[in-house]
Amino acid sequence: MTMSQLILFNKPFRVLSQFTDRDSVPEPRETLADYLDAPGYRPAGRLDYDSEGLLILTGDGKLQQRIAHPKHRQWKTYWVQVEGQIDATACNALTEGIMLKDGPTRRAKVRPLTHPAVWPRNPPIRSRKTVDDSWLELSICEGRNRQVRRMTAALGFPTLRLIRIAVGPWRLDNLSPGEYRYEAAR
Repeated sequence: MTMSQLILFNKPFRVLSQFTDRDSVPEPRETLADYLDAPGYRPAGRLDYDSEGLLILTGDGKLQQRIAHPKHRQWKTYWVQVEGQIDATACNALTEGIMLKDGPTRRAKVRPLTHPAVWPRNPPIRSRKTVDDSWLELSICEGRNRQVRRMTAALGFPTLRLIRIAVGPWRLDNLSPGEYRYEAAR
């Protein structure tokens, strides 16, 4: 193993994107240390506690910066389950960029999805008999706090589930939640 290798990790729902839980909470939360023994590796970017999917770890600080910093414009791709039936108008708005409280977003790449083949989430997504849900694939090249969730909510489609499937050239592929693999840095 060399530090120029990356760890591609499928971060499960409700796992912190760090190795320790620094917050004092009544119940300790799961962290990366519950899944990985990777001295010297640190996450290249973050994935929210309530989001799932690809998290990249590296021991190379320059590479970490190149992957995570917005100025390098690495495209991050997500499968997003939203409340309601996402329509062409909403997809076009996301593609063009929308106004959030902290300013306009950059253009995104968007396409509706039929229900993707994803693992069941524990706990499951809430189900409402009177409100449909739908999926889209959304790619962004910036990384504001909870940006994808804020973008879909601004259009009236709250995010129910968020799974990152790719960062730049690296893809989640067939990793199950909690699994990881080593890959050479590109």
